[in-house]
Amino acid sequence: MNFPSELVHAAGALPVLIQEDSEQITLGRTLLHEYYCGYTRSVVDQAVTNKFEVFDALFAVDHCVALLGAVDAIWFQLQDKPEEQDKKKVFLAQYPASMDEPTTFEEVSVKNNKVKEQLETLCGVTLTAKALSRSIQLYNENRQLLREVYALRKAGRIKISPRQMQTLVKSSMVMHIEEHTEMLKKLVPLLEEAQSGSPDLVKLHLSGHMCHAPRPEIMELIEDCGAVIVDDDLFTGFRYISTDVPEAGDPFDALTDWYANRNVNVPCCTRAQKSVEWADYLVNSVKESGAHGVVTLMAKFCEPHMLYFPELRKGLERHKVPHLRLETEHEGIPYESIRTRVESFVEMIRRGF
Repeated sequence: MNFPSELVHAAGALPVLIQEDSEQITLGRTLLHEYYCGYTRSVVDQAVTNKFEVFDALFAVDHCVALLGAVDAIWFQLQDKPEEQDKKKVFLAQYPASMDEPTTFEEVSVKNNKVKEQLETLCGVTLTAKALSRSIQLYNENRQLLREVYALRKAGRIKISPRQMQTLVKSSMVMHIEEHTEMLKKLVPLLEEAQSGSPDLVKLHLSGHMCHAPRPEIMELIEDCGAVIVDDDLFTGFRYISTDVPEAGDPFDALTDWYANRNVNVPCCTRAQKSVEWADYLVNSVKESGAHGVVTLMAKFCEPHMLYFPELRKGLERHKVPHLRLETEHEGIPYESIRTRVESFVEMIRRGF
């Protein structure tokens, strides 16, 4: 989730953030524990069913127990295919998760440099500061345009569905960034011509899903229950585009600053930082957007989210923000059960409970 795509772009390659596959998990089921999250099991399944054949290499920089297991499983499979070793390379650079340590900045710099060296070897180029600065400018411009769409939605000036919003962000994760930016420039003026939604709808903030996108069907179901999603802190949402890379100074140091500031701008439960409180961020976001409540989408077996959630709930309750937690899974999502719970939550807000 914190991969510096700018480094890949500056090396002349196309960075593609791996998405969760909507297909059922088959061969990968035997390689990871069933209690690992659906995203990591899906990633392994895509690897062993040859869906990553289009890529020249795989990089991972974030870590949790499940993701480390996924990388190990992919490495294990490649060892069984020696002929693939030269074509499919899997790199792991674990970035520090404790943001308050005096050594954090230096550790992130070392990891960034390690990724840079691996990319240079892989792509056969020398990654220059000039090329990286140019890539940073391009990605910043793209993020700023996406944030403009978010601001319009939050202000109620456009009607855009959560599926459409997710598509805009996810497409920026996989497309050539220059092409995506040009398409956004044409799209934003058209969005401003749309009308806002019904004032009778209950406004909700969507929270959670740190590594992958929630199923669009769930978000549409929520809006079918008489609500409208006005803001989010999803990874495939505002969290991903919240923070620009500084354009002044050394571009390699700027990427390290970006890593540190992301957790300040939109706190993440996979990071530890004493001066940052996710609940406070959520409460402020709710006030800013005028949301009437928060719906948390928690991926099943997401250990960091499960561990942090009690504190998040206490913070929301302390500020009297209505809140509903929905657990999601890769397969077998109980949509009708979710519908009943969301309908009850919306009705509760309408009655002022």
